[in-house]
Amino acid sequence: MVLVRLCKIALVGSVALFFSLVAYGNITDYDSNRQFVQHVLSMDTTFPNSSLHWRAITNPAVQAAGYWLIIATEALAAVLLWIGALRLLAAIGGRHFDRAKTIAITGLSLGFLLYAVGFVGVGGEWFAMWQSQIWNGQQKAFEFIGMIGAVLIVLTLSDAAGG
Repeated sequence: MVLVRLCKIALVGSVALFFSLVAYGNITDYDSNRQFVQHVLSMDTTFPNSSLHWRAITNPAVQAAGYWLIIATEALAAVLLWIGALRLLAAIGGRHFDRAKTIAITGLSLGFLLYAVGFVGVGGEWFAMWQSQIWNGQQKAFEFIGMIGAVLIVLTLSDAAGG
């Protein structure tokens, strides 16, 4: 039972580390991914004759606000996951381990939603990111959704010993 719980904590910690590194990278190398957000929102590399260009956002302040919202969501997910991992570690030997999962589940869900709604739904479909040969992050988003989703599933499974 303790080994399974340690594995669950390690999985949560790995996603916490991932979000920490992503947020840190977006802050310290701000311009690289700002360009990605700028191009997706401006729809300047989508099909030239697309009738969806009315959706484009070209205002630099709105684009920056969108990017900061992404960074804030990544950072919040990281914080929630680190706190969740610590709460799980504190409850590792007790019978309330399942109750201690709430914050970690919240952090995983937030991260899942960032990529599923933000990148696949809004970026991919609303801003037609799928049309871009250059600024298309859908494959990476699906990879992140898969990783986060797998950890979310494993974490929500109850331990065999009433945990």
